[in-house]
Amino acid sequence: MKKTLLMGACALSTLAFGTPSQANELAVSGNHHHGEYRADGHAPKGVMGDHMHEKGEWMMSYRYMRMHMEDNRNGTNDLSPEQIVTSIPNRFFGTPMQPATLRVVPTEMTTDMHMLGAMYAPTDSVTLMVMANYIKREMDHITFAGGAGTTRLGEFTTETSGWGDTRVGGLIRMYDDSKHHIHLNAGLSLPTGSIKEEDQVLTPMGTRPTMRLPYAMQLGSGTYDLMPGVTYTGRSNAYSWGAQYMATLRLGENSQDYTLGNKHEVSAWGAYSWVPSLSTSLRVSAETEGDIDGIDRRIVAPVQTANPDNFGGERIALSLGMNYVVPKGVLAGHRLSVEGTVPVYQDLNGPQMKRDNMVVLGWSKAF
Repeated sequence: MKKTLLMGACALSTLAFGTPSQANELAVSGNHHHGEYRADGHAPKGVMGDHMHEKGEWMMSYRYMRMHMEDNRNGTNDLSPEQIVTSIPNRFFGTPMQPATLRVVPTEMTTDMHMLGAMYAPTDSVTLMVMANYIKREMDHITFAGGAGTTRLGEFTTETSGWGDTRVGGLIRMYDDSKHHIHLNAGLSLPTGSIKEEDQVLTPMGTRPTMRLPYAMQLGSGTYDLMPGVTYTGRSNAYSWGAQYMATLRLGENSQDYTLGNKHEVSAWGAYSWVPSLSTSLRVSAETEGDIDGIDRRIVAPVQTANPDNFGGERIALSLGMNYVVPKGVLAGHRLSVEGTVPVYQDLNGPQMKRDNMVVLGWSKAF
């Protein structure tokens, strides 16, 4: 089912974008040619590892991403907080102080991520990359009183912040002509993000202990993760298009005895250049992610986010974006980008918060 969903989404997006006219081909490279810059030489900002550079060229970049999640869903069915605390079993029932059903419900979560990146091309066929991430997460909760019923005891918010996992890798050119380009993505995520974050919580008994926070609030995976993929881009006249497949494959178990689920993502887009320095884009993306294997023995609480089974699922989203590159002058080549994303389908593994929207802003400069 998951493979069929991803292949279907990719095929539908390709049909939607169509094949642009091939007349009057613009002989402008992905970034610049003879001093002329073209905005759609880069993919929409939500796509990473989308373009390569010429030998000896560097690029510095900054991305800011905000993702907002709100309300809960099990599979494709929405759930109210009262439905969760009266119908969803507590995995930890039988452990001291653990009730039979869930008593704490997350209602809203915001993730802010600052991404600093660098790219360098030692040859025309290979571009190297590194990216560091600084993350801040906030999650709002409702705590219900006692061991049963729907009486609301109060609300609380947990927060974490710090450096996340670091990505390194390379892009390897496979095919390139005036219209079509294909390269392989070869990445590795290094476990530099913390998986031992703690904060104060409100329990159903009214106490406020400091506890290790559930998996969604941690800053990293705790494992080395392979990130293989392949990217295709094409261009004709004022039109450009592309598609990418990326995977995140976890290697082994982390120091807290669990492994996040593997992830597979496909994305396809089309863009139109209104003028060489400005383009807009439409993108469709689909992903499938597994649940967590293993368990951190210090994450024990009557909340859905403490259960490793309640992670992952299948999602499809639509994105609108804009790329602008300064065409000349002292700021020539400085690139500004924005992309907004909304979900159109979510089938989640167990009760989870739904994704609501995501915005990515970015700047980059090649030299």
